[in-house]
Formats: sequence, structure tokens, C-alpha cells
Amino acid sequence: MDESIRSKIKSLAEQYTDSTVQFLRDMIAIPSVSCEEEGVIQRIKAEMKAVGFDEVTIDPMGNILGRMGSGKRIIAFDAHVDTVDVGNPDLWEVDPFKGKLEDGIIYGRGASDMEGGMAAIVYAGKILKEIGIPEDVTVYAVGSVQEEDCDGLCWQYIYNEDKLRPDLVVITEPTNLNIYRGHRGRMEIEVETAGISCHGSAPERGDNAIYKMAPIIEEIEKLNNRLTYDPFLGKGTVTISHIRSSAPSLCSVADGCTIHLDRRLTAGETDESALDEIRNLPSFKKANARLRVLEYDTPSYTGLRYPTRKYYPTWHFEEEHPAVEAAVRSYQNIFDAEPTVDKWTFSTNGVATAGMFGIPTIGFGPANEIYAHGPQDQCPVEHLTKAMMFYAALVWEEGWK
Repeated sequence: MDESIRSKIKSLAEQYTDSTVQFLRDMIAIPSVSCEEEGVIQRIKAEMKAVGFDEVTIDPMGNILGRMGSGKRIIAFDAHVDTVDVGNPDLWEVDPFKGKLEDGIIYGRGASDMEGGMAAIVYAGKILKEIGIPEDVTVYAVGSVQEEDCDGLCWQYIYNEDKLRPDLVVITEPTNLNIYRGHRGRMEIEVETAGISCHGSAPERGDNAIYKMAPIIEEIEKLNNRLTYDPFLGKGTVTISHIRSSAPSLCSVADGCTIHLDRRLTAGETDESALDEIRNLPSFKKANARLRVLEYDTPSYTGLRYPTRKYYPTWHFEEEHPAVEAAVRSYQNIFDAEPTVDKWTFSTNGVATAGMFGIPTIGFGPANEIYAHGPQDQCPVEHLTKAMMFYAALVWEEGWK
């Protein structure tokens, strides 16, 4: 990337900051929890057309794909546009749907996770429209849906059905303007025990499924302490996040008990290795318990169903990977500084792009992930400006394929 391109990128990012801020505030003002994103998708469509994308498409699932250029090398910037709900409104000091701007910070639901990323990639597209795109490159800005409900499902659809096959995917989840190169995977598991109900006045006549579950719970807590540790991604974890039981009445012995496991997978762990750890627990065998991986089958806002198993693979790329090295060079060139290269604590659409399909994937996004899902949800204006710079610069960086 020569000095003239670098200078133009920085100048235009400053010039379009106010427009990017307004676009983000507009998106925040449109509630867009998972499976209810149509309003914000239409707002993004209008903005993409206004800034000059060559083609804007909304696929049958409801994802929006803005394209610029027509080269054979494809780089896709992904921002999921669904958000979690507000939660307890009393915890918010600002209206979560006003996009309040104060002291250089934009507040509201989705500011950090992750409509800030969406705003930045659309206006990075406007910058590229003005300075030009390398002839051999195609750029996609993707606004994906249902990520908060089922991370990676949108990209399963985009890859398998839309047939978009990027050479590099940039996940714009919040990274505090650091470069991320992976994160742990996860899966959702249920363990079930069965019993025989009877009247609660004579529990000895039945077989209480809750009592059969109790030692399994104890052993799962101990299992967490001995799970695999990876120097980069950290430790695998398992925790019980929900428990329920069934019985004919509250005056009856429980004939069924189910626990829900949140399992985080570090390097080297797979769905089958995680399931075998549960199957091999002595208490699981003694109780003749059952387990299953849950399935997601909720329709998108368009009504489309695209069922998937709730297994989200671990992924990471080494620091020497060409995509990571290209991201580092791009950061150095545009900011005259050294980046921090790290990982997310939470999960992203990278479980599909990298974990399932092996597409080189890196992360770079405005805002800090510590504010995601919380009542202080926020994104600094400065982060939007710098994110635009990085995205436009990365397109021009050699060696990311």
C-alpha cells in the first residue's frame, strides 16, 4: 500500500466519521433481537445503496450482502446485526434505543455487539468506492442474522446456499481495535435421567430421577477442573446452566430430570471427545442416563428454517499464518504502531467460517467486548474511524490470500 492510498484512507475515514456515527445511531434505534432483524436489514440496505455498493442482495435467510469489485480474490467483512434483548430496563442509565452520543461515546443496545462493526464496514466500502479497489479483489460487506441465537448458522447458509467462498473473512465483533486470531468453541448438551413417579407421601414406592441426577452433577463439577488447557485459547470448561424435572404433580416423585450443559472447547477438543467425557462418568453409567447435543431449528425473520446441531467448533490460526501477518502489516501501515494480537473470550461466526469451512479468518472490530450484552453497551466514535481505516487498508494489503 503506497503512501497516497494510505493518506486518502485516513483522510476519508475522518471525513465520513459523522455519517458513520449517525448510521450506527439509526441502527441502534431499530430493535433487532435475533429473528426480528428485518427493520435493521432494510436500513442497512438503504445505506449500502446510498454509499455506492455495486450490488446489494438480501438472501432467503435474510442476510444482507453488499458487493464491491469483481476480482477473483474475495474478502468478506462480517457483522451480525441481531442483538440480545435489553434485559432489566432499570439497569440502563440511557434509553437503549436512542443511540445517545456523549463525550465521544455512542450508547445503546448493539453499539458494541455489534452494529458498530456494521457501520464501519459499510463506510469502509464508501472509502474504497472513492479510492478504488484492486482489480483482482472483490469486497463483501455482510450483515448476518441470528448469530446471537446460533453463532455461525448464517455463514453455514451463506457458504452452502449462497455459494459465497471468500479467501479471507474478517469478523468485526468487538476487539477493542486489536487483531484476534481465534477463540474456543462450544456446544450445548443435555443429560437426562429417568425415574418412576409415585405419590410423594410414600417416596419409597418410586424411583426419583432428581436423586439419580445428583451424583452426575457432582461429577460434572469435578470434571471441569481437569479439562484440557491450551496456552493460547485457555482451558476447556463445562458448567450446568439449567436444571428441570418432570412429575405428575408437586406431590409426586420426579420421573424425569434434565440438566443443560454449557461446554466450552479449547484446542484439541471435539464434540465426540466432550460427549465421551460425560458418558464415562461412573454416575452417568450407574444411572443409565442419556445425553444429546441440542439442535437449533428456529425460523429466521423471513420464515426460513435451516436446522443445525448446536456444536460450534474451536478455531484459531497461528501468528505466522498469512492472513494474520497481513492483518498485522495493515495495522502497522495505517497506524504506525504495533497491534495486540489476541483472542475472543466469547464465540463468533468464526465457528463456521474457520471452524467448519477452514476459511482464513481474523477479527478486528470497534468497541470493547466487556460491554457486550450489558446495560453499558457502547462504542467510542474514535473506534469507528480507526476501524474504517483498518478495513480499507486491509483490502489493499498484499498477501492476505
